[in-house]
Amino acid sequence: VQLQASGGGLVQSGGSLRLSCAASGISIDWYAIGWFRQAPGKEREGVSCISSTDDSTWHADSVKGRFTISRDHVNKTVDLQMNSMTSEDTAVYYCAADPRAFGNTCDLMNTSPFWWGQGTLVTVSS
Repeated sequence: VQLQASGGGLVQSGGSLRLSCAASGISIDWYAIGWFRQAPGKEREGVSCISSTDDSTWHADSVKGRFTISRDHVNKTVDLQMNSMTSEDTAVYYCAADPRAFGNTCDLMNTSPFWWGQGTLVTVSS
């Protein structure tokens, strides 16, 4: 199983960026997908999640109202639309999933997921 996160880059403060997570070896539609990030010198934190049961979503307080997570059923990706970005959003972003029983819900955000993508760097310049 491989998860591939893409779409990172350099964006100015106030700008937008869209990340995508694709999967090989699994059907991404069957699993909740979580986005996490880790900024330099900081611990990893959960950002957003979308379940596979009903596509319900969860967002960290720090990104609510600015980030949107969604499924692209045609391209088989889970996308993270990031708007009104600030320097606090600078981090390596990872997508993750889990094969265990809770892996179709956003309960995975309360664990250390089993499958991780390689990470994509997002840099917000002020």
